[in-house]
Amino acid sequence: MKKAVALLVSGVLLASCVSQKKFTELEELQQNTKNLLDSTSVQLNSCNEEKEAALAQLATLTEQNRFLTVNNQDLINNIGNLTTLSKKGADNLERSLESMKEKDIRIQRMQDAVTKKDSVTLALVTSLKGVLGNMSDDDIEINVEKGVVYVSISDKLLFRSGSYTVTSRAKEVLGKVAKVVNDKPELEFMVEGHTDNVPIKKDGIQDNWDLSVMRATAVVRILENDFDVAPSRMTAAGRSYYLPVADNDTAANRAKNRRTRIVVLPKLDQFYDLIDKGMSAAK
Repeated sequence: MKKAVALLVSGVLLASCVSQKKFTELEELQQNTKNLLDSTSVQLNSCNEEKEAALAQLATLTEQNRFLTVNNQDLINNIGNLTTLSKKGADNLERSLESMKEKDIRIQRMQDAVTKKDSVTLALVTSLKGVLGNMSDDDIEINVEKGVVYVSISDKLLFRSGSYTVTSRAKEVLGKVAKVVNDKPELEFMVEGHTDNVPIKKDGIQDNWDLSVMRATAVVRILENDFDVAPSRMTAAGRSYYLPVADNDTAANRAKNRRTRIVVLPKLDQFYDLIDKGMSAAK
C-alpha cells in the first residue's frame, strides 16, 4: 500500500513539473509579443502622427465644405434667379461650387484610403489566424494594435535554451506564416528577438545582444531559404533584455521576457499613394 501511495505522489509531482515548464513557455510567447510591439513603437508613432494629420486635414476640409454649402445656399436664396446675377457674381459662384466639388472628392478619397488600409489589416489577421488556428494559443499569439499586426511565437517553440537553432516544429509554424506573407507581396515585416536579463556567454555568443540578434536572423534565414520569402521584405532585429514585458525577478517573468515577434510593418507610402491617386483623379 505504501509503495502505491509513493508511486501516486511521484506521478503527481512529475505532472506538476511538466505543467510548470509549459507555463514558462507560454509566458515566453506572451513576452515575445510585447517586445515586438515595443520595437516598432517609433515607426508606429510616426504612422499614427501622419494618420492623425490626415484625419485633421479631413476634418478641416469637411468644415470648409459645410461653410461653403451654407454660404452658397444663402446666396442662391437671396438672389433668387441666377439670371439676375452679374457676370462677376456668376463666375464667383461657379468657382465656389467647383471648389466644393473638389473638396468633396478629396474627402471621399481620403476616407477610401483609410478604409482600404483597415481592410488589408483585417484580411491579413484573418489569413494568419486561418493557417495558425490549430496551434496552441500558448505558443502563438496574433493581435492588432493601432493598425499594426503582431505575431508572437514563444521561444520554447522556436529554440532550445541558450540556442539560436530553429527547431523542426518551429519550421512548420514559420512555413505557415511564410505562406500568408508570400500571398501578400506588398507587405514588409520585421523579426525581432528578445531575451531575459540572465547573462549568457557561450562559444559564438558573447551576450544577450548577440543571442537576440542571432535568433532573429535565424528565423529570417529559415523564411528566406526554406520558404522563399524575399529577403528585401524582411528586417532582423535584436533587443536583448532592454524591452521587458515583466520584471525579471522570477523565473515565470523571465520566461515572459524571452520571446520572438514578427511585426508586419505599415507601408505608409502605399497609404498616401491612394490619397494622391484620388487627388489626381479629382482634377
